[in-house]
Amino acid sequence: MDIKDHIKNLAANFHKEIIAVRNHLHANPELSYKEFNTSKYICSILSSLNIEFETGFVKTGIIGAVKGRNASKKTVAIRADMDALPIIEQNKVPYKSIHPGIMHACGHDVHIATVLGAAKILNELKDQFEGTVKLLFQPAEEKLPGGAFLMIQEGVLDLLNSSAIFSNHVMPSIDAGKVGFRAGMYMASADEIYITVIGKGGHAALPELNLNPIPIAAEIILELKKINPGDKSIPMVLSFGKISAEGATNVIPSEVKLEGTFRTMDEKWRVKAHQLITDKANTIAQSQGASCEVLIKKGYPCLINDEKLTKKARSFAEDYLGVENVETLDLRMTSDDFAYFSHAMPGCYYRLGVRNEAKGITSGVHTPNFNIDEKALETGMGLMAWIAVNELSG
Repeated sequence: MDIKDHIKNLAANFHKEIIAVRNHLHANPELSYKEFNTSKYICSILSSLNIEFETGFVKTGIIGAVKGRNASKKTVAIRADMDALPIIEQNKVPYKSIHPGIMHACGHDVHIATVLGAAKILNELKDQFEGTVKLLFQPAEEKLPGGAFLMIQEGVLDLLNSSAIFSNHVMPSIDAGKVGFRAGMYMASADEIYITVIGKGGHAALPELNLNPIPIAAEIILELKKINPGDKSIPMVLSFGKISAEGATNVIPSEVKLEGTFRTMDEKWRVKAHQLITDKANTIAQSQGASCEVLIKKGYPCLINDEKLTKKARSFAEDYLGVENVETLDLRMTSDDFAYFSHAMPGCYYRLGVRNEAKGITSGVHTPNFNIDEKALETGMGLMAWIAVNELSG
């Protein structure tokens, strides 16, 4: 039996066990920077497999290592994020979240389970490959500044010492059993925009005595929407999702707060756009006698899939799953802090299909009904192990 068939058999044999792992994680979600029990659970599994690991990175992060023959020859890393979201789950399943208002609605439970499944497979095959596969379990993907950024600050890149890093992510628009790849630029940077427009409040029936910040804020929103890079090949999004004004039908507030997001796929334009947003907002406010405070929280950078590495990973996937089960992904304006790793070393972030229309499993991520076809777990762990083994031999 060749190693590919061996991996497929092991993925099938471990499938029920990894389903149970995912279900436990799904039922016990924890928010960003608070993944303490999740971390302990992962460590318990690694210990049971006699896989060496270190923990405590950004408090809950873990780095393990599956060592094959000639372990120092080459090292690659596989990554899973661990945190859940502040969402009330509406699924009626036995493994429904037991923590009210917290849910694995972005599939991070799946990511952990597939990496643990891959680790279990690789551990069984460690006499059949050369090199080392590092296992990276990362906290706080969902909340700035991001666990990836903080782990890098704590020096994990030196500890990983890897020539490449891979990560999968659930994709509800792709059927279970299939995956998706895109080489080069894939996901956007993500920055948080906070603007406070300060006027003069008072009685709404006496506008001449006030300086109403609401129409000024409205003008700022409309004008900022006109900002563009002047190059249609550079995608960008500037959206405002929250407006707060503590007035009433007969009360003009003293200030209005705007909150939004700015996303793009060009780092130079990103810097320029930040300045344009700040300058335009201030100019509009000041032209009408008001003042303005602009805070831009710089978030995750653009996610770049290394061209050479991703093309190789795609070919490995086509070999493992069949060409018909590997799709080409579109650009996405969502973001992921895996981008920090992709800027530090060759990285490949690919999508794991979890959809099954026949079973009614179609809900998107970040929704209270998100769920997966469990077939995806077998696909995910087997493919992750196959990609790692092939990259080590390359």
